[in-house]
Amino acid sequence: MFLLLLTLTLVAAGLAWLRRAVVVALPLTLLGLAVTAYLAAANVTDPVLNEGERALIVAVSALLAIAGGGPVTTRVFALVDGPRHTQDDGSVSRAGEVLRGGTWIGALERAAVFASLAAGIPEGVAIVLGLKGLGRYPELRSGEVAGAAERFIIGTFTSVLWAAACAGTVRLVLWL
Repeated sequence: MFLLLLTLTLVAAGLAWLRRAVVVALPLTLLGLAVTAYLAAANVTDPVLNEGERALIVAVSALLAIAGGGPVTTRVFALVDGPRHTQDDGSVSRAGEVLRGGTWIGALERAAVFASLAAGIPEGVAIVLGLKGLGRYPELRSGEVAGAAERFIIGTFTSVLWAAACAGTVRLVLWL
């Protein structure tokens, strides 16, 4: 049951990358992860999973952490900017031009955060965030574009929270 829920949630996360589908797919992604976590926490079923099923649950959840975080972070940026912001008014969307590669960096960040938390090594999150901060320091310090630091912080928090939610769900499902 958990593998099916996580797979459906992963499909919704994949669809959330499409502009036309994001309005429906993103809420379904959030709902799917929440329902899976709730059912696991409530111990609705006590599944006896073999090693293959356990590995599939971890793999699907890792993909969900990586793929689902992009649309979630993008939506949070849209909410922060609001409908009245333009590219030239200091919004966080303008800061994206300075912080190039954010999509790939975010995906790698979510993969590393997920892996460290799913493995029960929370110290790994500090290493990931420290490396990311050091790597982005020159762009953030330059002050070239207003909103760059805010975009960095908002994007990082959103990304890490999403990866942590996916890792937490895995730990709940597998009772690690």
